[in-house]
Amino acid sequence: MQKYLDKRLSRNEALVFLALAALLWSLGGLLIKLVDWHPLAIAGARSAIAALLFGAVLRRPKLDWSPLLCGGALAYAATVILFVSATRLTTAANAILLQFTAPVYVALLASWLLKERTRPVDWAAIFFVMVGMGLFFVDGFTAGNQLGNALAVCSGISFAAMLILLRLQKNGATLEPLFLGNVLTALIGAPFMTAPFPGFTGWGALIVLGLFQLGLSYLLYAVAVRHVTALEASLVPVIEPLLNPVWVFLALGEAPGGWALAGGALVLSSVTGRIILVSGRIPARGSENTTSV
Repeated sequence: MQKYLDKRLSRNEALVFLALAALLWSLGGLLIKLVDWHPLAIAGARSAIAALLFGAVLRRPKLDWSPLLCGGALAYAATVILFVSATRLTTAANAILLQFTAPVYVALLASWLLKERTRPVDWAAIFFVMVGMGLFFVDGFTAGNQLGNALAVCSGISFAAMLILLRLQKNGATLEPLFLGNVLTALIGAPFMTAPFPGFTGWGALIVLGLFQLGLSYLLYAVAVRHVTALEASLVPVIEPLLNPVWVFLALGEAPGGWALAGGALVLSSVTGRIILVSGRIPARGSENTTSV
């Protein structure tokens, strides 16, 4: 991983990193449900493990305590805490679907804060992604717990804020906000890590959550986000909700229905089509905040 921190990735390599991050994120809904503990305890323990991984990679984190660093850390902490809480309070499908309203917020903010113009093809991709996700969950989305649904929506807003703040980081310092965010989340969750503690399965799930679903995934994401536009960094990961039913099918034998397959196909084709259409139009990441999409 260290060699990628100092390397200028090609756009295609960055897109692969984003897809791998989404693959790891997709394990969250199933694994979080396996941990019978307070949501803040789960979020804190998961981030404590991820912070150790980030610390090992960074070795000597450069914390300048700038507004961008602190803001990015706060947005990250809010994202992971809100998502875990939403997943515990409502269905995993609801939590994921509502969190991935983030591309809409990113599209609205990117042109203002990052000078990354949102073209008609981007809005079209966002529209069809939202329609596809609606089809995908037409059988699985329920009223659920309204507090959990509200927290999931807030998680989407904080995810968009985190992404924008990461893209604003100078000199590509995208790992430090996530490291600090994991430490902050661990501290917030620490008072809730009380008995009764999770069993063997729960602790196993927490370790996988911390090392891979959160730690490795965000390492990949932090590296990739330097080399793509903000909208790509929010659109490509929408493949995460499509993968969740795959794990449910493998673990529980529940096969997705026809609407889910149609919605998944629409999401994948929208994201892929958008990437193909804009290929060659995006200039190299030579100057900060000048990328146009």
